[in-house]
Amino acid sequence: MPASHTKTGRRRAPVAAVVLLSLPALPFAVPGTAFAAPLPPSPGASGSTAPGTTPGAGAGASPGSSTSPGASASSGTAAGATPGAGASATPPATMSTVGGARLGLPGTQAELGSGAPVLPKDLTARSWIVADAENGDVLAAHNAHWRLPPASTLKMLFADTLLPKFPRTTEHEVAASDLAGMGAGSSVVPLHKGETYSVRDLWLGVFLKSGNDAVHVLSAMNGGVAATVQDMRAHAEELRALDTTVVSPDGYDAPKQVSSAYDLTLIARSGLQKKDFREYCATVKTSFPGETTKSGGKKSRKTFEIRNTNRLLAGDTDVPAYPGLAGVKNGNTTEAGATFTGVAERGGRVLLVTVMNPEDHGHNEVYKEAARLLDWGFSAAGKATPVGELVAPEGAAGDSSAAGDAGTPTATPAPSTEPVAAAAARGGSGGMGVALGVAGGLLVLLAAGVWLVNRRWPLPGSARRGKDG
Repeated sequence: MPASHTKTGRRRAPVAAVVLLSLPALPFAVPGTAFAAPLPPSPGASGSTAPGTTPGAGAGASPGSSTSPGASASSGTAAGATPGAGASATPPATMSTVGGARLGLPGTQAELGSGAPVLPKDLTARSWIVADAENGDVLAAHNAHWRLPPASTLKMLFADTLLPKFPRTTEHEVAASDLAGMGAGSSVVPLHKGETYSVRDLWLGVFLKSGNDAVHVLSAMNGGVAATVQDMRAHAEELRALDTTVVSPDGYDAPKQVSSAYDLTLIARSGLQKKDFREYCATVKTSFPGETTKSGGKKSRKTFEIRNTNRLLAGDTDVPAYPGLAGVKNGNTTEAGATFTGVAERGGRVLLVTVMNPEDHGHNEVYKEAARLLDWGFSAAGKATPVGELVAPEGAAGDSSAAGDAGTPTATPAPSTEPVAAAAARGGSGGMGVALGVAGGLLVLLAAGVWLVNRRWPLPGSARRGKDG
């Protein structure tokens, strides 16, 4: 990046907060219930196989239908395209065992002990997972390691890889070459060549609008798309997200580009270690710099509003904002169908959920299934026996396992003594739809550079959804 295109400035942003809410009771299962059997394929399911997979028994795919409006943010879905048309109809018979042997089996994996609620019966996703974000317990999963196209959820890996590289106040003037190479139909913020944006602006464009143009500009600042793809591949390996193959940094459909519900959950957990990542993924709406215009010999640059396309965060006509949800990322492409990873906090517990490619192509179905899984997870936590775990990155504190083992943490990093409220007091700029309050002393900032093992991190909340903060 030429030096003339870069300068620094000052901006302030609010630190988001947590909302603690109650959960209604769910029906309970017969004590000792366990699931480990694959579901039968649907009639008329496609026989094509996704890259890196082999045919096997599992959940089937329905015949194709048009992408539902508002299903999730697009990384490049053509109008009238069939969601998930290129993905295999069945998972492989054997998959990765990273995180535990049960997670390598096709079908639903769950151990419902005494008092544990039954799993939702109307789940149609090809793959999903529910996990405790703090201790890493996988509470239940379905084809967790099935390698499927990830769509814009791959932007979580992009952000986790590049966020530490550029201060949020750094500014960059967009060159035409920065925007080259985007796929047809890509989702955009939009950005304009010749205009200057801060790094913070660009990341808000990535998280709220799933802007492939913002991804390409940040990639250009990082030495180009090819260099960024290599960085992302290396970081995925560090995280032990070994189902993930990166071809395009924005998640746009590309041959052999795959990830899994397990990997996307690992990636989200890593990203949530970063304060800026937490803030950006929790922002409901903000003002964004527009294009410079001239009138009467004077230049002016107005702003326009961008709003988060994560329906469980911002809400929609048929999907209310989920209580306690604090991000993370949604996506939708022709090959991937609808994908979603979310994090939510309730009653002092933090859960991660990932849902990939629901067979039901109804409006906002990916969010509806994610919400049902979160409801189940909050009710099942402490009652269902974990079927695996989210492994820590290679070399992280508390990591004593090989890449294919579940592992047991051997050390717990000490938390910082600074409460979240101390950071919240420094918040400032408007246009952010995030909560103003913070949870009590339960949630504390971690010591810098220490991986979270059996510790909490401060999560953003969304009590003031849709309002300027």
